[in-house]
Amino acid sequence: MPPFCRMFSILVVTVFLASCLAMPIKDPYSYSSAVGQGGGTPFASYGEGRITGVRVWEINNNYYYYYYYYNSNAYISGFQLRYGYTWSPVFGREGGEKQEMELFNDEAIVEVSGKYNPADYICYLVLSTNMGRTLSAGLPNQVSFNFYPANMGNELRLLSGRFNGAGITSIGAHWGLVNMEGAGNSTLESTGNSTSS
Repeated sequence: MPPFCRMFSILVVTVFLASCLAMPIKDPYSYSSAVGQGGGTPFASYGEGRITGVRVWEINNNYYYYYYYYNSNAYISGFQLRYGYTWSPVFGREGGEKQEMELFNDEAIVEVSGKYNPADYICYLVLSTNMGRTLSAGLPNQVSFNFYPANMGNELRLLSGRFNGAGITSIGAHWGLVNMEGAGNSTLESTGNSTSS
């Protein structure tokens, strides 16, 4: 092969590699804008590694009138996320009935959905995983919302929003990639109101 051809080949390979490095990298993070009334104290969960557990507290003001069942105002009073082996603080309060789910190895939350009352609280919260399991709390009434990552392979990294003395008034979801080096999940069974598909 003549020297000119070798140099031309090197030049083509160099230009190709440089163009690959210059390509814009897609932002690996996305945010699902908060829904809800939004009064009270702001919060944002935080922790190292993957989310490995969830606790959600629900208030159900149920009563019977003669033979009829009524729910006057069900809402989410608080929640807590576990990152690796460490639980975050409780956002909101630990009032009412607790629902809990511990995630399996390689399991991640890939959808957050539910219902909210524009005048006050998040009424219903559903956390769904990549293994088809869900944790649900509250009652499905009022206005629907559905959060999921913008990028394939991303998972829930944190929840943010606002709460007051009674419960969660707004919620948003932050999605991204997790550096899994040394950040394993729990392998415990789920409890509470979680379901399997």
